[in-house]
This record gives sequence, C-alpha cells and structure tokens, in this order.
Amino acid sequence: MNGIAQNIVVLWFVFINIISSILFIYDKNAAKSENRRISEKTLHIFEVLGGVFVNLLLMYTLRHKNRKFSYFIWTWLFLFAWLGFLLVKF
Repeated sequence: MNGIAQNIVVLWFVFINIISSILFIYDKNAAKSENRRISEKTLHIFEVLGGVFVNLLLMYTLRHKNRKFSYFIWTWLFLFAWLGFLLVKF
C-alpha cells in the first residue's frame, strides 16, 4: 500500500473511532440518566466500520456493556476480524 492510501486508512480509523467513542460515551451517560439510548446495532455497525478498537477500550474503562455477553462477544469477534484483516493487508 502506498503512502497516500495508508494516510487515508489512518485518517479513516481516527475519524471512525472518534465518532464511535462519542456514541459509546453518550450511550453510557444515557443509561445512567435514563435518557434515550444508542441501539446496540448502531454501536456494532460502528465497530464493524473500524471503531471496535476504541469501543473495546471504553467498554472496560467506563464499565459499560462489559457484562452483557451478547454485546461483548460480538465486539471481541469484530476485533479479531479487524486484526486478521490488518495483518493480511499490512
């Protein structure tokens, strides 16, 4: 992969992880204050798009969704899929 393509990939990961973290933190705060939540499907979509790295970190630092097996198993699967993809591409 050339330099321009690598820069685009890095920018994408920065962008998608920022958006994903905003959604995840919002959901945590909404859960505490009983406001409207972000759906798990939406959170997972952003993980599939590349936001899994920050979501996994936030899952354990904020202690949000880390005990919900149906959520965190998908997050870990998405992480392994991304790591596999990145290992093959780079």
